[in-house]
Amino acid sequence: MSIHIPKSYIDQQVTYALEEDIGDGDLTALLIDEDKLTMAEVVCREPAILCGQKWFNQVFKELSPEIEIRWQKYDGDEIEANQVICDLSGSAREILSGERTALNFLQTLSGTATSAHQFVKAVEGTGCVILDTRKTLPGFRLSQKYAVNCGGGSNHRLGLYDMILIKENHIITSGSIQKAVERVKQQVPGFDIEVEVENLDELKQAIDCNVGRILLDNMNVDSLRQAVEINTGEAKLEASGNITLDNVKEIAETGVDYVSIGGMTKHIKAIDFSIRFSDL
Repeated sequence: MSIHIPKSYIDQQVTYALEEDIGDGDLTALLIDEDKLTMAEVVCREPAILCGQKWFNQVFKELSPEIEIRWQKYDGDEIEANQVICDLSGSAREILSGERTALNFLQTLSGTATSAHQFVKAVEGTGCVILDTRKTLPGFRLSQKYAVNCGGGSNHRLGLYDMILIKENHIITSGSIQKAVERVKQQVPGFDIEVEVENLDELKQAIDCNVGRILLDNMNVDSLRQAVEINTGEAKLEASGNITLDNVKEIAETGVDYVSIGGMTKHIKAIDFSIRFSDL
């Protein structure tokens, strides 16, 4: 799955973020003459995958349509340390007022994209696909899932509405894997179904239910290998739980089809960006 971000979604996020930061007005920016013009460069201080251009652009468009932005790098591009990614020119007041909000979007989304890229590179050559999860920052899900795409990763379901994932608690409250799957097929036919299992016995039960995908939760490498052998290609297999850059390749090499990683979107390490100003 590759995600499309509606413009209205970006506009809404940017409007809220600016209101949150500026409120009734940027008091410090009043030190700058209203007609003062400036130029500025955005510099990335560390290696990264760029993500967040549309959000960055919208911040300054909302503050002043006259601000011009010229990009040298684009979403999905690799950036070297201390590389200039774009420059701006226009109202000094408005650029100063939007600086932090614009960089917040860049640092968070580029952090997500960079993390995804690291996992994708780690499993290169295995045929395994890196997936995100629903473990995203509240109100930021589509943005982060877009960032995962920029980093070369793929998206799991967007929410609870576009795919069925029968997890441990669903199984407990339904009575069994079989009962849970049967009920889902009766009540919401036509949707993709995935079942979470925690051991090989549950895996066999899920295979017997003829579901399209099975999530292997917190299984060790030996169990994952056995799961692939037992499955014999019947369902797509997804490994998840406690996956890091140190162990993801070994997990991918077991033969699972997917590895899903919540840490890409919840353990955010912001990328270090800064804006350098100079007079026109």
